[in-house]
Amino acid sequence: MSLLWTAFVFGLLGSLHCVGMCGPIAFILPVDRDNRVKRIFQILNYHFGRLLSYGILGFFIGIIGQSINLLGYQKQMSITIGILMLLSILIPSLSRKFSRPINTFVTKKLGAVKSKIGSQLKKKSGFTFLAIGFLNGWLPCGLVYMAVFGSFVMGSAIEGGLYMILFGIGTIPLMTGAIYLGNFLKLQFRQRLLKLVPAAVVIIGLIFILRGLGLGIPYLSPPDTINQPHTSMSSPATPSCH
Repeated sequence: MSLLWTAFVFGLLGSLHCVGMCGPIAFILPVDRDNRVKRIFQILNYHFGRLLSYGILGFFIGIIGQSINLLGYQKQMSITIGILMLLSILIPSLSRKFSRPINTFVTKKLGAVKSKIGSQLKKKSGFTFLAIGFLNGWLPCGLVYMAVFGSFVMGSAIEGGLYMILFGIGTIPLMTGAIYLGNFLKLQFRQRLLKLVPAAVVIIGLIFILRGLGLGIPYLSPPDTINQPHTSMSSPATPSCH
């Protein structure tokens, strides 16, 4: 039973983090404040760019997860990812230790992303918002790393990409609100929102653990059918002659 629905829930709850951390980019998007139709089109382009980058990332991470799934370790992988999510919240130092090398690597490889975003912010073409959204999706982000874990567990390239797209869709409501409200969302308020994010990570982590355990709970922890030996339903075995 796929848990793709958790991607949207994770994105919706986790978007509190997006408003707090990535919100500043949304605040300063050069949207047209006078033309409502044009503004909507610009915002849709921005979100489409983010979803495109998330989908590409999830697709390639899903390929890795698919290879592990073919080896028959999907159940163990789901439990492991869930435990890592819980530990990242319960032991913050572990989370920082884990994400530090990733952030360092991504920052070195994508150091030009921020400067490109800055240059695109000076323009107001339709492509500008698509480009900003796409580049925004590749910025180092702990929440995205958690979502990547989920795409990894999906066990296929297609579902991995879809997981990240659904995660991105979940972030759209609050991120759109950030664009409209701009700097009216005070820093103190955004910091309070960030405190709710750990709850989202814990919930998703527990769901992945339950999924791996296969406890027989409908839609949440279905019976484990992975790696069960295939029994033939053909004619019974012929008894041997003595």
